[in-house]
Amino acid sequence: MSRLFSTGSALSATASKMVSNFRKVTHCIFDMDGLLLDTEKIYEKMLREIIKSYNATYPWATRLKVLGTTEQRTVSIIVNDLKLSCTVDEFLKKFREKQLVDLDGAPLMRGAARLIHHLHQHNIPIAVATSSSADSYEVKTRKHLELFDLFHHKVTGSSDPEVKQGKPAPDIFLVAASRFPAKPTPEECLVFEDAPNGVTAGRAAGMQVVMVPDPHIDEEQRKHATVVLNSLEEFQPELFGLPAFK
Repeated sequence: MSRLFSTGSALSATASKMVSNFRKVTHCIFDMDGLLLDTEKIYEKMLREIIKSYNATYPWATRLKVLGTTEQRTVSIIVNDLKLSCTVDEFLKKFREKQLVDLDGAPLMRGAARLIHHLHQHNIPIAVATSSSADSYEVKTRKHLELFDLFHHKVTGSSDPEVKQGKPAPDIFLVAASRFPAKPTPEECLVFEDAPNGVTAGRAAGMQVVMVPDPHIDEEQRKHATVVLNSLEEFQPELFGLPAFK
């Protein structure tokens, strides 16, 4: 069962009682879009504009389906759900061309830099597991290279040949774990996600998942997360046996 709580710098009494419900971890794996980078609003606007060119609208139900999915899967869902007058390949071409412009240097999410620096300073191995392609990753992180260089490795699900199936399948998180030198077990890895598809993928991989969802995502879509937070600023590392913030 997921838990939602806001925290201060010290471990609250309630959280202290809950700590026994969490497993100690040694490695952390982060989603990127909507979790580290504030790209979801940009993606929504971009996709809405492309969809509008086909005289269609972009409903929330369809948007929810594509959250956290690979570029190919995102486009396939949109074209088929909305019955657009184009092929998946035609839409994908427009999508990829547009995102290389619109997503340039996306801003960081609240609390992202603090948490990444903290984990790196305490020698906690960290990795990125994003459904984006390698090209898209390069564009979005261009203005934050110093921060993203702190990650041991990055797995880009839309272009990585080892990721056979995108989220909600567990492939991307299992691949990310396998590329750490220590080869941690799934139980030793903690996933950070914002999307329900990503939470499902992390849990299917056998990992605990910290979820920082879009406010519009309902309770039913949050319940499989280990912990649900309002932002990364609320994360308490000590709950999972990681060094606490000072």
